[in-house]
Amino acid sequence: MSLLPRTAEEFSSAEYWERFFKKRGEKAFEWYGDYNKLCGVLHKYIKTQDKVLVVGCGNSELSEQLYDVGYKHLTNIDISETVVTHMNQRNAERRPGLTFQQVDATQTPYEDASYQAALDKGTLDAMASEEEGALAKNMLTEVGRVLSVGGRYVCVTLAQESVIKLAVEQFVQLGWAVRLHCLQEESGKDEDSFALPVFVLVCTKFRQPMPTPILEMCLGEDGAPNRLSQVADLLTAVRERQAYSVLRKRLRTGTDASSNLSLTLSHAKTGLPRYTLTVQDSPPGAKVPRSNLFAIFIVPQGSETAWLYSSSEGRRQLAASANFRRLVIVAMHRNQEYTDMQAVQSELSPMVMDLAPPGMPDNQQVPFLSVGGDLGWREVVSRGVSELSGEYCVENVRGEDGELYRRLVFLSNAALVQSESRLVSLNNASSHKKKNKKKAKTTAPPTTSSTSLSVDSGFLCCAHHEIMVAGLTMLGVGMPQNKDVPVSVLLVGLGGGGLPQFLRDFVPGVAVEVVELDPAVPEVAKAWFGFRPDDCLTVTLGDGLERICALEKEGGRFFDVIMFDVDNKDSTLGMSCPPAAFVETPILQKVRSLLTPKGVFILNLVCRDSALRKSVLERVSAVFPTILSRKIEGEVNEVLLCSGGENETSEAARILPTLNQAAKNLQSALFSNRTGDKRSPHIDIAELLKDLKVA
Repeated sequence: MSLLPRTAEEFSSAEYWERFFKKRGEKAFEWYGDYNKLCGVLHKYIKTQDKVLVVGCGNSELSEQLYDVGYKHLTNIDISETVVTHMNQRNAERRPGLTFQQVDATQTPYEDASYQAALDKGTLDAMASEEEGALAKNMLTEVGRVLSVGGRYVCVTLAQESVIKLAVEQFVQLGWAVRLHCLQEESGKDEDSFALPVFVLVCTKFRQPMPTPILEMCLGEDGAPNRLSQVADLLTAVRERQAYSVLRKRLRTGTDASSNLSLTLSHAKTGLPRYTLTVQDSPPGAKVPRSNLFAIFIVPQGSETAWLYSSSEGRRQLAASANFRRLVIVAMHRNQEYTDMQAVQSELSPMVMDLAPPGMPDNQQVPFLSVGGDLGWREVVSRGVSELSGEYCVENVRGEDGELYRRLVFLSNAALVQSESRLVSLNNASSHKKKNKKKAKTTAPPTTSSTSLSVDSGFLCCAHHEIMVAGLTMLGVGMPQNKDVPVSVLLVGLGGGGLPQFLRDFVPGVAVEVVELDPAVPEVAKAWFGFRPDDCLTVTLGDGLERICALEKEGGRFFDVIMFDVDNKDSTLGMSCPPAAFVETPILQKVRSLLTPKGVFILNLVCRDSALRKSVLERVSAVFPTILSRKIEGEVNEVLLCSGGENETSEAARILPTLNQAAKNLQSALFSNRTGDKRSPHIDIAELLKDLKVA
């Protein structure tokens, strides 16, 4: 199976190419390659007996080299009289049949259909910047006129986006077939080597225009053509190859422990992402054995979102543990099949040396590392489309603890697990242990089918959900004086339903209303996550903000606890939970007005922007003077437990010492409320609260 790099950078920018040519001046055209680099693809499309028009020949040696190997019917044209005179003098004795003529390529004197090929090395690139592309269009029109049916325009180019778009669109409109070859240079290991690939554009004239565009991309001179459906796809493929070449050059000429360079390798035929590779270098001064230059680490399927593999800090820790100068961390994509570790290694090996650090010998063997020597296990059990959130999938995975888990993932943000629940066999539900108990590693699929697995409602996979439950201690849930006192909860954000179901199943006297914006989510929760609404657990479909405003307007209804556990769809902000509108002062004031006098507001906050986090805390504290915070190790999440005490410092300081006994009472209450076939709650309230701090 062949793989295509898939990255994106600034190669569609006109400013980039302007800087490129300005910096390199006339020397830029040396990088288009000589005969030795281009001969393979030129011989493929131009026969020695063809009449060939070489447009904008300049003083390049290419025509001379082609003449020497048998191409005797070359007509070289250039608009510069000086160049033409010089080239005729240079070849008068050695190559008497090689002629150079002073001709404007946009207005040639040649008859229609008089040439079988037109060869262009850099001329299109140079002309496209003149007169807003008008000169280049005129030249291409003239080329089309003088070429016979079956004739080919063969253009050596650096493939600036504006240039390729101009040429390809013009020939597609004429019904010609378009093929683009990417010729990658050997990996230069010095700073002065050229990073960008050279492309050869081949456009073939048909007697009858093609009704459907033929657009193809090939890697190398003999690479199998990859058919593309539209011009935009071809331009994207070009940008990806250019970006990959720059990345490749950067990796081969230097190291940078602070950067997180990554690229995605896609299946060559389907174009679907197959692997994502992230490069992690060891920091300067790290004591790395001389033999440990380079290694590849394969992330187990289903573990891609784990902190160790998905965060910069986690990857640095992984690299430090592996103790190699450079570690490439490979994540596998869903909707792809992987046979075994050996097959993955064979598939990736051809590209490995492209990512090697400076000084790496070409013949040195590169070790492949993994957890337990296997690929992990993943099974997609359902797919669907939400009108609000787009495509989603439900998948079963085997965790590194050996347990089975079910996840909901929205593919618009495939790196984020929306919801997760632990699975147990219906025949062996009682035998499962707590999640921190390690099991033997295995990639074998479970012996039971998806239909014989059920969700363990007593197990909360998300640490922030556990802390939100533990926050009920601030309300005094489980205290003797509160026995038989009902607890009302308003939760914004359903997900797979694990948190509200845990509350309903284990908190005495609780009534939970969940507000969920996306109508598809409750259906997925019911079908795949064992979610069972009833009189004590209801779902209101709609916008959480609108529901809060409506409740306040109605009046007369109050909650002991209001929880926000809703993600932000706007990835441009530094806060992924909650959406910014949920922590604006007017909404926070409405939340407080809906709480009982001793009520608690619990917020799951995920904010990477320190300034934004400070602003959020200031707004929350202005409404809720008492705030306790619990950060989650290895994650960005922190849970804020907020109440309306009058003196924030003294009130928070007073509450903290009382939580130990409250934690014991809540723990006891959760277990004592278990009845019938409910599984035991797997939670340690005291442990969760011990790192609480005054925010």
